[in-house]
Amino acid sequence: MDSSVDSTAGQFELNEDQLAIQAMARAFAADRVAPSALAWDRDKHFPADVIRETGPLGMGGIYVREDVGGSGLKRLDAVLIFEALAAACPAFSAFISIHNMGAWMIDTFGSEEQRQRFVPRLTSMEWLASYCLTEPNSGSDAAALKTRAVREGDQYILNGAKQFISGAGDSDLYVTMVRTGEDGPKGISALVVPKDAPLSFGANEYKMGWNAQSTRQVIFENCRIPVANRLGEEGDGFRIAMGGLDGGRLNIAACSLGGAQSALDKALVYASERKAFGKAINQFQALQFKLADMETELSAARMLLYTAASKLDRKAHDASKWSAMAKRFVTDKGFDIANDALQIHGGYGYLHDYGVEKLVRDLRVHQILEGTNEIMRVIIARHMTGR
Repeated sequence: MDSSVDSTAGQFELNEDQLAIQAMARAFAADRVAPSALAWDRDKHFPADVIRETGPLGMGGIYVREDVGGSGLKRLDAVLIFEALAAACPAFSAFISIHNMGAWMIDTFGSEEQRQRFVPRLTSMEWLASYCLTEPNSGSDAAALKTRAVREGDQYILNGAKQFISGAGDSDLYVTMVRTGEDGPKGISALVVPKDAPLSFGANEYKMGWNAQSTRQVIFENCRIPVANRLGEEGDGFRIAMGGLDGGRLNIAACSLGGAQSALDKALVYASERKAFGKAINQFQALQFKLADMETELSAARMLLYTAASKLDRKAHDASKWSAMAKRFVTDKGFDIANDALQIHGGYGYLHDYGVEKLVRDLRVHQILEGTNEIMRVIIARHMTGR
């Protein structure tokens, strides 16, 4: 185990249960994810079968209540899991995070009937969940979404499209934000939409990274959904959507952290084996300084992320600010560290078989999703200035 992880864990005084959770996730990642990660990326394969294997391990509802099959864990526990999975494949880990966001939203904001109807099949991973907020013309300005749900008796009729939806076409449930009322956030509601509604989907996008995840449009064409599938009241959707963002930002930061750790580990091995001018390249001071900076920045990122997760667990008044700071800092540094690891590998880093260029491609999108890092700066500044 990497010494930086050990020392950080000690400073956060992870208990025996947390260490066991961390070890379990690392073992699964090493055994079931890492051996196939490059092939999934190359073939653009969505590994639904391996994703479903995480259900019996408790990863289908990490912070979902136990009465519906959840693990009832804390956000720091979740960070440990996503970090461990991402060391094998950030795209795999990120989808588990997205699925957990969907399960958590239904568990947290759904009625008791909805919880019992939907969540047990999500926590077991019998069903996979996707989250539908972004639209072709509505990204950072989420309150401007246009997908419309018109009520007709005991049903809603949906028309519109969602963009960049992970798992689209493969997932079974879609937690979807729709407009049921006026323009702006107060007119948004949340619906649980089953795949057999029926839905239609766009072509799988050709992406820079995250190739182990399917990413498509979700298209609603006179799609009829029971009113009984609405989470909360009409107009609660924006509050529900925002309620999931702090945790989502921590999760994607954890995916960056795990990917960056993997990149650094690969760089350390390569630098000890690669020789130039008669000695291993890790004996050159310039490279030693680079490795020292990568380790320092990775450790700082881990400390910030674990602190933010602990604040969210305690419901600290400044948890949202810390979640935004962690998302911004960890995803920026995670990408930089992976990019530096590629540079250390030289030309070999550019080759798929070494696995470093995949990490660079996978981690780049983390600076965009769950709120761009520019939006994170806006959130942090608003907390600082009292706006």
